[in-house]
Amino acid sequence: MLMALLVLLSTVSFTVEKHFCGDVLIDTAVFTEAQKCMMEAFEMEQALITKKNCCKDELEVVKGQDKLKLSKFEELPSIHKVFITSLVYSIFDLFETVDKEIIPHKDYSPPNLVADIQVLDQVFRI
Repeated sequence: MLMALLVLLSTVSFTVEKHFCGDVLIDTAVFTEAQKCMMEAFEMEQALITKKNCCKDELEVVKGQDKLKLSKFEELPSIHKVFITSLVYSIFDLFETVDKEIIPHKDYSPPNLVADIQVLDQVFRI
């Protein structure tokens, strides 16, 4: 499970979007679009007049690994084959089923006691 999780996390790519208004970071978002500041609508009107815009967006793309090497069991070195085989064998050996325990006297009923011999003879273990 750990190896599957490690492969999944190493191959995931994602983007981080940041919205700045001037030099101030307004919002950061992962997998979604960053929220724009309220100055954006006002700046659009000013940008038409002054041709400047102080808001900017930055995108950072974090790329995961996209090429995985697949190899067959026959192509592995012999020491790896021995290790994998012994690991699989020992894991399957943990879950081996146990035979039912045979109890030979399960259906045996003891004889009826006529008298308690220990009390009659006054012989007790101490």
